[in-house]
Amino acid sequence: MIDKKKHIEYLICTPINYTCTNLSEHMADLSHDVISNILKKQTLPPRE
Repeated sequence: MIDKKKHIEYLICTPINYTCTNLSEHMADLSHDVISNILKKQTLPPRE
C-alpha cells in the first residue's frame, strides 16, 4: 500500500520521471493502476 508519505518521498527523490509507471517499477507489490486509483482518491495539499 502506498500512503501520502511514501508518495511524497518518491516525488522528492525522483526529480525527472515521476510517473505512476515509474513508481510501480520501484514498488514490486503495486501496479500502475493501483497507484493511479489511490492517488485519484487522495488529496495532497501543498503544505504536505
